[in-house]
Amino acid sequence: MKTRILTTLSLLLLLAGCGQENQRVPGYSWEEDLAYRESVDYTWTPEQVKEYIQKYIPDVTDEQIDNWTKNGPLEAKEINGKLMYYRRTAGGLFLVDPECRQIKWNYDHPDGIEVMSRHDSLEYNNMKAIIDDVNETGNPLAQPSHMKVKFTLTVNADAVPEGETIRCWLPFPRKDVARQQDVALIGTSQSEYQFSDPECPHSTLYMEAKAVAGEPTVFSEEFEYTIYGEWHKIDPEKIQPYDKTTDLYKKYTAEREKHIVFSDRLRNLADSLTAGIENPYLQAKAIFEWVEAMFPWSGAREYSTLANIPEYVLDSGHGDCGQVTLLFCTLCRIKGIPAHFQSGHVMDLDGSGMHDWSEIYFEGIGWVPVDMSFGIRTYSWNDDAKYFFLSGNDTHRLIINSDYGYELSPKKIYPRSDDVDFQRGEVEWKGGNLYYPEWKYKMEVEHL
Repeated sequence: MKTRILTTLSLLLLLAGCGQENQRVPGYSWEEDLAYRESVDYTWTPEQVKEYIQKYIPDVTDEQIDNWTKNGPLEAKEINGKLMYYRRTAGGLFLVDPECRQIKWNYDHPDGIEVMSRHDSLEYNNMKAIIDDVNETGNPLAQPSHMKVKFTLTVNADAVPEGETIRCWLPFPRKDVARQQDVALIGTSQSEYQFSDPECPHSTLYMEAKAVAGEPTVFSEEFEYTIYGEWHKIDPEKIQPYDKTTDLYKKYTAEREKHIVFSDRLRNLADSLTAGIENPYLQAKAIFEWVEAMFPWSGAREYSTLANIPEYVLDSGHGDCGQVTLLFCTLCRIKGIPAHFQSGHVMDLDGSGMHDWSEIYFEGIGWVPVDMSFGIRTYSWNDDAKYFFLSGNDTHRLIINSDYGYELSPKKIYPRSDDVDFQRGEVEWKGGNLYYPEWKYKMEVEHL
């Protein structure tokens, strides 16, 4: 199979490098695009929100809903002259607000007994096996898992005029991460395709197809890879002072537009969380514990609609995996601890799901994974297990991105549907970006 793209459009767009997006398209308006994206996120009426809440709080009042709306747990915005609610905010209320969370827990557990979920049970067993293997061998990579994946992206029929070229980027496993190995492409839907530049932080497989009237356009890939669990047993006393003259240190302790910004608010927060602590690992641990305690998980608005994600987390009081990860990375960088975003999918036996985490760097040890949203393990038998995700990660991952918010390779013309992460794929044609209502994706995972 030849790795080449022959269309004129592609040849014009194969620009050098993999920098951040900065294209300007004549006639294109980001303000109009943003308004459309927000209209896709804010789709629930006040009546729908109240009806959902009444399932758990039958006597909820309009005054209570107004208070939750004004003070953050319920996210609302005026869309086309009407007050509309973020489509996942009603469910999020029962994750974010402590009283509502307890009400829903009582509703879901009428007998007062909580049983460990299948996912948590799998996580517990995998985590224990990794720790045991690392303690026995001294190798931080353990418990490899080999997987076969079919990823399909389907563009809706007539989303693009007949005969026009649809450009598509599919996620593909990174080959530059030590714990992800044996990456092999098995097949693609189109005979001509192109891998991203290996230096690009977003690993993609790019293809094109002509739109046919009345028919969906399908892009697919099949690949295999091996992923290892990773865990580092860190002795804080053995961490060496940073060499602050290296390119690595300078790059990964710097600000990055637009989501790693050292505002006075964040500088003061980082300093207060680490007051009296000089050791980098213990500083990271203090930040990890605080973010874990303060920000419960809740479904996220689309990242492209948020101006500064760490500040959004502080203001809203909650965050999903990528949002708390960016907050953690920002606070670490402020304290001079190199940190970077990493993401892809969780691939456990119950299926796959998009997920974000990070890596932080310690002199004398190297990069270690940190999963902020998996946080402190309540089902732990000692501190190694309790803080496993402060220096480790499980075997159930697909790593696609080594950072956030860079340009794809080859470059897109229009802003990405997700201008931070890359997990679901991206699609466009010469007339514009294709946003999520115009296509869908499916990931089929086989554990070999």
